[in-house]
Amino acid sequence: MASRGAAGSPISVEKMSLDQLKAIKEQSDTEVNLLQDSLNKIRTAATRLEIAANALQDLSFRPQGKKMLVPLTSSLYVPGTLHDESKVLVDVGTGYFIEKTMAEGKDYCERKINLLKSNYDELVERKVEGRWNDKWRMWNGNGDLDQSSPLLNSQARSCSSSPSCELATES
Repeated sequence: MASRGAAGSPISVEKMSLDQLKAIKEQSDTEVNLLQDSLNKIRTAATRLEIAANALQDLSFRPQGKKMLVPLTSSLYVPGTLHDESKVLVDVGTGYFIEKTMAEGKDYCERKINLLKSNYDELVERKVEGRWNDKWRMWNGNGDLDQSSPLLNSQARSCSSSPSCELATES
């Protein structure tokens, strides 16, 4: 096995200190939390778009002149009247709205939902593949830890030179 100091060389797991193992765990926990946050945000956005698509479907059945509550935010509604059931305003982000026909509005929602679902699937697939490849590289198949991670490299070097290692956590 190669020595600890050589960059890119494996470190035997048995020779790692508790602090070095904690650094690996903290790095993995951080990655998992970031992934979970990203997946939750994608799911939330997809759910909101599905609700909007259902609202468009419901709106298409309402007669002209119908009084209703119009959402300004997720918790603020104002009274309004439906003047033209064939046209809708679509929020395209950062305060911009585009007038579209009902069919174009439904199509927009469906395209965005499909995009979010494909992003979600791609993120899950890439992360699962990445974690498998990282673990394979990290453990190198023989119980040795590969020092390919920059965070792991810096923390392992600082911990190996100090008898009382304090690890910095990323926020």
